[in-house]
Amino acid sequence: MTADSTEAETSLREETAEAAPEVAEHDRTAELEAQVAEAKAAVLYAQAETQNVRRRFEKEAQDARAYAATNFARDILSVADNLSRALAAIPADLRDDEKLKGLVIGLEATGREIDSVFARHGISKIVAVGEALDPNRHQAMLEIPTMDAEPGSVVQEIQTGYMIKDRLLRPALVGVAKKPD
Repeated sequence: MTADSTEAETSLREETAEAAPEVAEHDRTAELEAQVAEAKAAVLYAQAETQNVRRRFEKEAQDARAYAATNFARDILSVADNLSRALAAIPADLRDDEKLKGLVIGLEATGREIDSVFARHGISKIVAVGEALDPNRHQAMLEIPTMDAEPGSVVQEIQTGYMIKDRLLRPALVGVAKKPD
């Protein structure tokens, strides 16, 4: 159709509508139905958007609850590291000394309690030695020439890494095997 024929049809319809009120009523009904359909679409869009916002809010709230202790846990990791180093530094002959035995047992019990608290809050150690280097969980600090391990595998753990649930809390600092020169 051309623009002239469309204008002629619209003009004819208007002239006819003036003479026949049922045509005007039909046009008004069609216009109202179009407005209702448009309003329904807008309501459906608004409901969908509201549902998306609600889901996003629930996910953020769930994450906030699950990972709320992340900063505190990072701070406590240094305490756990220092306790582990203190226990490792006690020579075997002093461990058997009756004067220090209570101290050693107390330190070991404290270490077990820290591990227990970490487990209750979803904090776990990252297994590093013997694994292939994973840049998402390990931070390579040095390369160690060796024939005893596959190049690219972790052969030394300098500092233990930790996960909180499924997120990295702190990467393990590791030494990685390389071929000897």
